[in-house]
Amino acid sequence: MLMPRLPVPALSVPTLTHGDYLLTGETPPNFTLVVFYRGLHCPICMKYLLELARLQPEFDKRGVRVIAISSDGRERAEALAEKLRAPDLRIGYDLPLATAREWGLYISTSRGQTSIGIEEPPLFSEPGVFIVRPDGTLYYGAVQTMPFARPHFDELLAAIDFALAKNYPARGEYAGAL
Repeated sequence: MLMPRLPVPALSVPTLTHGDYLLTGETPPNFTLVVFYRGLHCPICMKYLLELARLQPEFDKRGVRVIAISSDGRERAEALAEKLRAPDLRIGYDLPLATAREWGLYISTSRGQTSIGIEEPPLFSEPGVFIVRPDGTLYYGAVQTMPFARPHFDELLAAIDFALAKNYPARGEYAGAL
């Protein structure tokens, strides 16, 4: 389990149009928002990423760098990007499933074709949303076992506003005896 205020695992993936992504190379003024999505086969992911792309300028205004990542290969990531039509959104692909697991993401097996007629990969990671401080430590994390009930980006923006205004610390950091 990832712990707030401690370093997150290494993260390095290629992106479609923004070169190779290396989390340790990020230098955001405030945070990096890492959004792990299931892949091209997931219609809920498409809707979720459309909302992220719509709100990306708001994250930018707050000094938050954004990336969306899946374990899909380049072809599937390109197909998603073509449908998404959000050239400013960094889309990472080829996430190793071992790395996904290090981040605490759940791994699912294929159930065949989805409701939109796209075959699921044999294995893929379920969604997760993480806010990482510039020093590489975890500020916020949420993982799902299903594609449903993900954090809303407008609520994350409000939380970031509060955190920045109040210098609010990451919570959930206690790992001592109970």
